[in-house]
Amino acid sequence: MRKRDLSRLLRPRSVALIGGAEASEALRQCRLLGFEGDIWRVHPEKQEDQGVQCIKDVADLPSPPDVSWVGVNREATVGVVKTLADMGAGGVISYASGFNEMGDDKGASLTQALLDAAGDMPLIGPNCYGLINYLDGALCWPDQQGGERLERGVALLCQSSNVAMNMTMQRRGTPFAYVATLGNQIQIDFCDIAEALLDDKRITAIGLHVEGIPDAGKLARLARKAREGNIPVAAITVGKSEQARVAKLSHTASLTGEHHIVEAFFEKIGIPLLPSLPSMLETLKLLHVHGALNGRDICSLSCSGGEAALMGDAALKHGLNFPALDANAIERVKATTHPIVHVANPLDYHTFDWGKEERLCATFTAMLENHFDLSLLVMDFPHPQRCVDANWMPAVRALQDASAATKAPCAVVATLHENMLEHHALDLIERGIAPLCGIEDALTAIDAAARITQAWRKPFPEDIRAPAPLSGEAVLLDEWDTKRLLKKFALPVPKAEKLTGVKDARAAAERLGYPVVAKALGLAHKSEHQAVRLNIRNTAELEETVEALLPLGEGVLVEQMVEDVVAEMILGILADPDYGQVMSIGAGGIWTEMLADTRLVLLPARREDIAEALDGLRMRPMLQGARGGKRADIDAIIDAAMALQAFAREHRDGLAELDINPLLVRAEGGGVVVADALVRVHKQMETEEA
Repeated sequence: MRKRDLSRLLRPRSVALIGGAEASEALRQCRLLGFEGDIWRVHPEKQEDQGVQCIKDVADLPSPPDVSWVGVNREATVGVVKTLADMGAGGVISYASGFNEMGDDKGASLTQALLDAAGDMPLIGPNCYGLINYLDGALCWPDQQGGERLERGVALLCQSSNVAMNMTMQRRGTPFAYVATLGNQIQIDFCDIAEALLDDKRITAIGLHVEGIPDAGKLARLARKAREGNIPVAAITVGKSEQARVAKLSHTASLTGEHHIVEAFFEKIGIPLLPSLPSMLETLKLLHVHGALNGRDICSLSCSGGEAALMGDAALKHGLNFPALDANAIERVKATTHPIVHVANPLDYHTFDWGKEERLCATFTAMLENHFDLSLLVMDFPHPQRCVDANWMPAVRALQDASAATKAPCAVVATLHENMLEHHALDLIERGIAPLCGIEDALTAIDAAARITQAWRKPFPEDIRAPAPLSGEAVLLDEWDTKRLLKKFALPVPKAEKLTGVKDARAAAERLGYPVVAKALGLAHKSEHQAVRLNIRNTAELEETVEALLPLGEGVLVEQMVEDVVAEMILGILADPDYGQVMSIGAGGIWTEMLADTRLVLLPARREDIAEALDGLRMRPMLQGARGGKRADIDAIIDAAMALQAFAREHRDGLAELDINPLLVRAEGGGVVVADALVRVHKQMETEEA
């Protein structure tokens, strides 16, 4: 895909508005925000529009426009775009619908015709509102919008035009510099726009609202450029599918839904996914004022014990820390407060000093000197029609002065989002303080800003591109063949023998030693068929078991039974058609479906990535020996995951899916054992291994 120059389209000096009523509204919006370049209005019948003389035909434009907003019907759009491309226009926004979103032959044919007409000229859409540049006042936008001119700010890119328009109407103080809607993205997609905006030094952060990821490698390159330019990106994805697009033969496939893979991919490249539009607004504000945060250590300042408790409880859910103050810090803060104030973090400084700017500044400064990653003043502003805010402003000025004195990043958090009015939010931004609305959305934003830095501190993943499609029919290998493959890559498997009849059971057990486990081979989910028998301790019992299991499958696997187990886990590999190989790691055995406690890691991964995934599991306390239990051999779990990765990377051209469940984990120093495993491979891999 060739890279197109979008500079004229994004930062135009001339705008052509082509069409009827919607083009008239775009003209009104351009003039409303004071666009200083040339505006050319094209309409075949109108003489003038809002004082602007109309041009009857696109071919009569005085010169090639930098950007053209085309609001004619879909058939006419193709011809207009061809004329603009031929004259050397800088780019086109196509408003008309009825193209490939229709899913019919007519729409597909017109889509190809539109692409051919545009040629090398950048084309946004079709089926979209267009572009708002609040920095330069250029609005190719056919409807009302709620923003205003500014000198620097954040960009928002949406596939949905209505979502974008709604976001411009926010009253939380989010400083939008650009808003773009992409529609069908037949040529230019959100990655192209975002990458071009990263070259604009006036952009402080970028928010993405996307309904699908057309090219994982392209998004990864955008993330790399954002990291190199120190411009954070956050996203919301919608349209999550129910499950991955593979047959669900293993636990790995059934637990690894496509949306979970998308989440893991975004995390890997350093773009946090947000749960809602309000949290996106708060995150973009925080990133605009302070950028990505250095860590997760915060402090909270409030004049209410109730607010302090709310903050403490909410922070736990978001993985944020309220570091305790040491003795010296407590004494420094205590020297600034009323004697009955209990100094801690979160701090309830009471109302003794409410309205006393110098005393509040002293308290805030003493707290901020402890080098938190973000310091929060919890404060709701009063009702604008029934109250006055004069007594609230001393706290704002005190926080500003304390922040300046300590160089500490600060935010004001309103517990209710409606209690942070737009003029207060804008004033706080002007003071270098992030205005955050609502405790939950505020803490979600802080978590996201910290996750960006956490990702940026790791080496950027190797070039990510869509994997080559696997060819051939996928077949299921039985447990005997799977374990023989895994053993070659140093994955520990039990000593085992494969039986095809009862007569060999005694000799096999003597070689293995009792107790043993017997399993029917050739079944994907053995427990559902009662095809696994544990703790067999004598020959008579073994022979009886083998006789019962033989009709269920394609032979019987007899293995040494693993005892002294402290945890059961699942390790799996899935080949995703968009993101490549994905490893799942989590609670295994009988807990697999009940807990659904898994984390995903996109390959290739480092030991640190596996350790981080383990730390994110709800079963982590069990692995660490909670309540007097034995600590699990965590190093051996990581070793097994890395060995499984080596196997998966070696066989990436044939491996469709692999499932180890359970991976039996012994106490620290005891290692792990692959108790059960299955693999689904494409025929070429089966042939190679044979």
